[in-house]
Amino acid sequence: MRVAGVSRSVLAALAAMVLSVPVFAASPALQAVWAPRHVYFVYRGFTVHYSCSGLRDEIVRLLTRLGARDLNVRPVGCVRPEGPERFPGVDVTMRVLTPAARAAGSPRLAAHWKKVVLLSGEGYREGGKCELMTQFRQAFLPAFGARAIHLRATCIAHQITPGIHFSAEVLFPDSTVSQAH
Repeated sequence: MRVAGVSRSVLAALAAMVLSVPVFAASPALQAVWAPRHVYFVYRGFTVHYSCSGLRDEIVRLLTRLGARDLNVRPVGCVRPEGPERFPGVDVTMRVLTPAARAAGSPRLAAHWKKVVLLSGEGYREGGKCELMTQFRQAFLPAFGARAIHLRATCIAHQITPGIHFSAEVLFPDSTVSQAH
């Protein structure tokens, strides 16, 4: 028998292929807690130099995108009141969502892993952030227990590096759960 020009055996083969494709359900919620973290970070860049307030603002932006709470980002190592510094730094205290098995005693809430794209790899404008992103990855992502970290960049001192892509999976609270911390 033919259905719209397709034989029954072809339809059966297509149905078998569709049924054999694995279905990926959303990852199940896991229990998480807000855990305190402290990071002391000094930026050492050759290509782009930041003022203390500029570095602080960039770090706040990145940490906020990753879901950090109760951020306190204090500039350190600043010699000039304004303008680029040779080695600006920040002293950061924050709380991040971590799996409950890693921290006891705090109120638990349901959470899921979520992919966060910090740099999309599009545009030339982000090319000056290569050294910062490499150092940020090493200093801050361990505090989040991040997974599936992807940093596509080849930093060359004194050269802008276009096409930087930087993403990671971090825990975020379920939107239906009270986010008291």
